Amino acid sequence: MAAPIQRLLDIMSTLRDPERGCPWDLKQNYASIVPYTLEEAYEVADAINRQSFTELKDELGDLLFQVVFYAQLAKEDGHFQFNDVVDSISTKLERRHPHVFADAAGAVNANSAEQVLQNWEALKSAERQQQGQHSVLDNIPQSLPALSRANKLQKRCANVGFDWPDVQGCWDKVKEEILEVEQTASDSPELAEELGDLMFALVNVVRKHKLDPEAVLRAANSKFERRFRAVEQALAAVGKTPADSDLAEMDALWQQVKQDPR
Repeated sequence: MAAPIQRLLDIMSTLRDPERGCPWDLKQNYASIVPYTLEEAYEVADAINRQSFTELKDELGDLLFQVVFYAQLAKEDGHFQFNDVVDSISTKLERRHPHVFADAAGAVNANSAEQVLQNWEALKSAERQQQGQHSVLDNIPQSLPALSRANKLQKRCANVGFDWPDVQGCWDKVKEEILEVEQTASDSPELAEELGDLMFALVNVVRKHKLDPEAVLRAANSKFERRFRAVEQALAAVGKTPADSDLAEMDALWQQVKQDPR
């Protein structure tokens, strides 16, 4: 019996077979499957967030299939094959973990997770320079979610010393940006820019607290959704919907819901 990964590679090859393959799979290209890759990655994150490990197994399979799909396209185009992808990441992981894989002569001290991250960033920086990428901001994907990209931009700059010494500096910047927003007319074309500056400054505060802004906002979204659903349920109990209610009534219920510790 073929190894499970070989079975998957064979399935992918069959799906792309010009004569007996799937019309949908044959129609796809690198760009067309990117949205599915992003969706599968978010579904993995969602399964982890809900601690649904049965779903996580399936979602990881879906995500792996995306990797296999790209590798099949690259094989057809003569660029590389799936095993090349595996070899590339294996080599990179060994290179970036000298504290684990290097021999005694090349070993690097890393006694904490923080030290490992510092070493990792230093190695990545050296790799970028070797690849002709001279800015510390090179190779940060434009397609990252805006909050994640802001966080990554700030981290890269912090690694070279361009950072507030403590979180108070970040809070002072937030207050400064709030004032600038308040002083900008609501119909001004500059308002969007000022609001963006404020959001960027808030990401800095989150980063300084060693939190992930995407995770923080996801949690806030979940809390808001949970509370508003509870408001809807309270209204339904008296035969009403939000559309039948005014702001004062819904806000009163919202304040009650907020007292629930769940």
